[in-house]
Amino acid sequence: MAGGTAKYRHLSRKSSHRQALLRNLVTSLFKHESITTTFAKAKEAQRLAEKLITLGKKNTETSRRTALSTFYTPHEILPKLFGPLRQRYANRPGGYTRVLRVEPKKDDQAPSAILELVDGPKDMRFALTAKAVARRRSQGLETLNELTLMNVRKVTQFRKDGVEELERAISRVKLDEVKAPVKATATKRNGSNAQHAQVANTEAERQPEERP
Repeated sequence: MAGGTAKYRHLSRKSSHRQALLRNLVTSLFKHESITTTFAKAKEAQRLAEKLITLGKKNTETSRRTALSTFYTPHEILPKLFGPLRQRYANRPGGYTRVLRVEPKKDDQAPSAILELVDGPKDMRFALTAKAVARRRSQGLETLNELTLMNVRKVTQFRKDGVEELERAISRVKLDEVKAPVKATATKRNGSNAQHAQVANTEAERQPEERP
């Protein structure tokens, strides 16, 4: 309709090419649970991914046929969609995916983004929230600011054993922070020893040979 607003992004492609692109993106998303692409592609793929997870929660013959015709590797993805993912999002009313803006990845400086499945092993907000809480606790600050509290509620509300999972993630962050200085000290010590050995070898080479 002339003058009307577009209901979706065309992505500079014909309809068939656009659908093929989105199918490829959501197949990669459900396989790896996190993908990096342009912001426009991420937003369009997000719409399709949300619909597919809703079909997975319905778990009907019709929804299975629709999902079968969408994924490029259905025999690999369908068991995951109608199995673990259906159980993961059983109590979540929506918002199964998240788009996070990142620095441009391509030379043309096109806006880039990460599209991920929430409450999964690659949930970036969950990892960043765990780091934020661990940092404040290391500084002796037991109370959290408003933004961190909001993120804690978001990442634990629908995740199975969310609070316990977050505490385990915080413990792993603390352990990594303890290991990092030890590793850096060992590397520095090894580098110093190697430098001393090199200096000693150089000085030995410079000493004149004793003549009989």
